[in-house]
Amino acid sequence: MNLLKEIEEEHFNVQIYQYNGKYILKFAKDGMEQSFKIGETDVFGVEDFEKMITPELIQHTLVRFEKMKHEWDEILIENKKTK
Repeated sequence: MNLLKEIEEEHFNVQIYQYNGKYILKFAKDGMEQSFKIGETDVFGVEDFEKMITPELIQHTLVRFEKMKHEWDEILIENKKTK
């Protein structure tokens, strides 16, 4: 994977990669990741792809991270009960 850009964001690490004919937008936080893939032919370069990172996308992604963390915490609690 070829890292094209890192974007400053206060809530998580945001990176744009290029790999196998696709752009990959990766969000990472607290050991969890979310990624979005789009074909290189579906956008007009990395700048066009970067425009898709809207405040709404950031907010929705943050909510998904919160849900992921909550679900993971529940799994860890349940795992401790079975031991």
